[in-house]
Amino acid sequence: MAVYAIGDVQGCFDELQYLLELIDFKPGPDQLWFAGDLVNRGPKSLEVLRFISSLNAVSVLGNHDLHLLASAHIPGRRKRKDTLTHILDAPDAAQLLDWLRHQPLLHHDTTLGYTLVHAGLPPQWDLETARACSVEVEQVLRGDGYVEFLNAMYGNKPDVWTPALTGWERLRFITNCFTRLRYCDSSGRLALEEKGPPDTQPKHLKPWFEWNSRKSRNMNILFGHWSTLGAYDAPGIHALDTGCLWGGQLTALRLDSADAERIEYPCPGAATPGQK
Repeated sequence: MAVYAIGDVQGCFDELQYLLELIDFKPGPDQLWFAGDLVNRGPKSLEVLRFISSLNAVSVLGNHDLHLLASAHIPGRRKRKDTLTHILDAPDAAQLLDWLRHQPLLHHDTTLGYTLVHAGLPPQWDLETARACSVEVEQVLRGDGYVEFLNAMYGNKPDVWTPALTGWERLRFITNCFTRLRYCDSSGRLALEEKGPPDTQPKHLKPWFEWNSRKSRNMNILFGHWSTLGAYDAPGIHALDTGCLWGGQLTALRLDSADAERIEYPCPGAATPGQK
């Protein structure tokens, strides 16, 4: 059995199929973990959702996945740049959206020792706290009041963690960490507006994984979301979003081998940065 973690697909269905051929993926014995952002901006989001939901795969939620859920129930949240209409108009839309909202924000495998999230963890969270926080949002998202949550999750505040946070503010902060985080300051204050590669940010900020004080330093963390970071491996840190949508690569990282092995498929690009 082989286990692979795959970076942000974002509707690039054909490239995903080519990558699976490249790694000789065998449905059943082999397992796939997806880092979220299955949909949007690429040309075949509907095909991606149908395919991945048919597998016995792990898929954590990304910001584009949550935005799809919000767009389905709150038309005012739709954006001109979205490429989600063919999902929303599909005859099996309700089934696919129900599957999507039951996916986790965090996946941890005790045997392999890896933790998968879409974006990152604030420095105040260890594994126990991160798992508990993910469950808080997952329970709401899977419950009867999920549409209210989807409307309330938008926004950049609050931007720093305290266990005293409550209500929508607490759930919004948790969601932003798991699905949007790239940079923060020494106190863990999120800088969600910063999207460039390292060394382009203000000097008081660092990538979330570079703070020596973070409580997740003993974890092996897999994440996507950050296409401008690209392929990045450091002790306990593996970045999976290598910009397939923008003409980069689609990455699979083999997790069951002694050393995590990267396999990349070159992508022609479905969108131009800054235009979609």
